[in-house]
Amino acid sequence: MTTSERFPGSTSVVVIGGGIVGLSTALTLAERGVPVVVLEKGSIAGEQSSRNLGWVRKVMRAVPDLPMAIAAERMWQQMPARIGEDCGFRQAGITYVARTDAELAAYEGWLKAVRGAGLDSRMLTGAEVAQAIPGSTGRWAGGIATPSDARAEPTLASSAIARAALAHGAVIVENCAVRTLETSAGAVRGVVTERGAIACDHVVLAGGVWSRRFLANHGVRLLTLPLVASVLRTAPMDGPTDSAVGAADFSFRKRLDGGYTITQRGALFAPLTLDHLLIGMKYLPTLIAQWKNLRLSFGRDFFADLALPRRWRADAVSPFERLRTIDPPVNQALNAEAMRNLVAAWPVFANARVAQAWGGMIDVTPDSLPVIDNVAQLPGLTLATGFSGHGFGTGPAAGRLAADLAMGETPFLDPTPYRLERF
Repeated sequence: MTTSERFPGSTSVVVIGGGIVGLSTALTLAERGVPVVVLEKGSIAGEQSSRNLGWVRKVMRAVPDLPMAIAAERMWQQMPARIGEDCGFRQAGITYVARTDAELAAYEGWLKAVRGAGLDSRMLTGAEVAQAIPGSTGRWAGGIATPSDARAEPTLASSAIARAALAHGAVIVENCAVRTLETSAGAVRGVVTERGAIACDHVVLAGGVWSRRFLANHGVRLLTLPLVASVLRTAPMDGPTDSAVGAADFSFRKRLDGGYTITQRGALFAPLTLDHLLIGMKYLPTLIAQWKNLRLSFGRDFFADLALPRRWRADAVSPFERLRTIDPPVNQALNAEAMRNLVAAWPVFANARVAQAWGGMIDVTPDSLPVIDNVAQLPGLTLATGFSGHGFGTGPAAGRLAADLAMGETPFLDPTPYRLERF
């Protein structure tokens, strides 16, 4: 897509990061008539916003995060009318299947916890799973289905939202890293980029996995650690369902191009970095619970991360210029696991031809909820980061909440679960 050629000297709000959350923030502000500039160190949606699974789900969403998911679903429904383009949003449903009674009990516990939220989620028996998703040779104890859950196409959506923001007057500048914030009397008054300074009244940091490093340079502590998801897509094929399906060790969902997006849902690759040593103890409960699902690695990633500066001046080349796009290698073993597990459950996928595989870096907080909050240490700075792999589905609502906070308006939903100080 074509972004802005001009580089303004001033604006009302600068958004750092051109992923779906930053773009949704910018679109919301531009629709309100607020001058806004999005600064992206690489290309629009070049990292996790184009590499995720495309799920828009409420099912098994953390209870504090459910209002955001519900609001986001409504916004996704309205997105074609709002931006004038098809983002591939389809409410084809999401079903989680369970092999064991313990897995099934977790679904039942969640459904009980969200009773009264008005969801259409319902428990399935093993026979109902077989009827809803035909062709399985797996033995299912049951499952949970949410027919109103949905999917969208990450690359289509991010680019379309960016074009809509531009049409409403936003400025989007690619290949322009923000090095530091400019402050006066302790408050944010602008940003310094590799192309010069921009004065502004407010900054929204939606930098994903980069946000921790950016904030640390300003003395603000954010708890996020990087994990890598490996994903593949198939060529167009006839599959068992248009619904997205998740099991303990695989997931699949139909794509707009006729193929399927597949991942090993139960496992993530964890290339160790210095941050894992510095703040890893904050994740101990999660680590204990998910130990068998983490594939740890110590090697080149540790030293590559160590080579990037952790402190720098405004007149120095920043780490965001040294590495504009994180493109983690695909963990082929995890993708092979995903396909083996999937074929064992639905043999039709034995005929699948893998068209592409990729890795995506996820920024994970200790409780897997994002941080969407004004920073008390730096008045004039709002965070919208740490989405822990869930940012695409809730992106439109997260952008609206960030815009509300940045402009000092009454938040359209309760931001308490996303406060920075909770850590």
